[in-house]
Amino acid sequence: MTIPFLPEGHFLPTIKNQTACASLQGLQTAMAEGQILEGVARLCDADHNLEVALGPYTGIIPRKEAALGIAEGATREIAILSRVGKPVCFLVEGLDEAEGGLRLRLSRRAAQQKALDWMLASLHPGHVIPAVVSHLEPFGAFVDIGCGVTSLIGIENISVSRIPHPGERFTVDQTINAVVLDLDPALKRIYLTHKELLGTWAENAAQFSPGMTVSGVVRGVKEYGAFVELTPNLSGLAERREGLQEGDRVSAYIKTMLPDRMKIKLLVIERLNNLTAPSEPLHYFITEGCLEHWRYAPPGCTKSGYETIFAPS
Repeated sequence: MTIPFLPEGHFLPTIKNQTACASLQGLQTAMAEGQILEGVARLCDADHNLEVALGPYTGIIPRKEAALGIAEGATREIAILSRVGKPVCFLVEGLDEAEGGLRLRLSRRAAQQKALDWMLASLHPGHVIPAVVSHLEPFGAFVDIGCGVTSLIGIENISVSRIPHPGERFTVDQTINAVVLDLDPALKRIYLTHKELLGTWAENAAQFSPGMTVSGVVRGVKEYGAFVELTPNLSGLAERREGLQEGDRVSAYIKTMLPDRMKIKLLVIERLNNLTAPSEPLHYFITEGCLEHWRYAPPGCTKSGYETIFAPS
């Protein structure tokens, strides 16, 4: 499925956008056709109106037009302030003569409403979509799924391996993939998940074999051992070792792998310097399409594991 409304910033560098913003004729055509454009918000004035640079012209997004929910008080002012220096999408709603030249009246809210209406009507549970991380909280990651429309990926849905904070997996402005978990047209909300794209137990375990020594991150310390994350969707259990703490990066020897029980037995070799940890990009096993069912456990496994059924909306 082609997604016509991408996260803010994706349309800004395109020839189509640059051409439309560079001339009066291009802006007039965009206004007549209802074409969504993008520019960079260069300042926010004391009344929280955004000023947008558009080639030789200046555009103004009034405060109430700066984001969905601002006029109703459902969206915080930080949604406007945080756009300064960043791309913003908009519809051109008017061209006015002003002192110093032409000034354009723009609406980001209208562009977001157009994108949200399309998504609620066209997307279904299981659809894989692009997103950009916009904000991180202890409970999850807020992401832009198109034209600044925001959705939440709860921390429990980020990966199979449990993490203390979404910042362990994502960074702000990172482009990721996500899966539509559910839609609520009445509340105008789209719910997302992410872990299903990072692979099943078998897909992740195929990268390893007994006898290897690999690096990992300690995600839990118990009386009987330490859980070491090898990939975001794969962990093994290491024998207990004094001094290990959650968050420690370690090297670990793979002793055995038991697919029928989804178990990997490890031996921690040593603690590693966290400052030298490589920044590993997320590896997606699925990047497009529409999922109907996802099961983490391999066939014949005696443990159930995670399972997601994407019911049609």
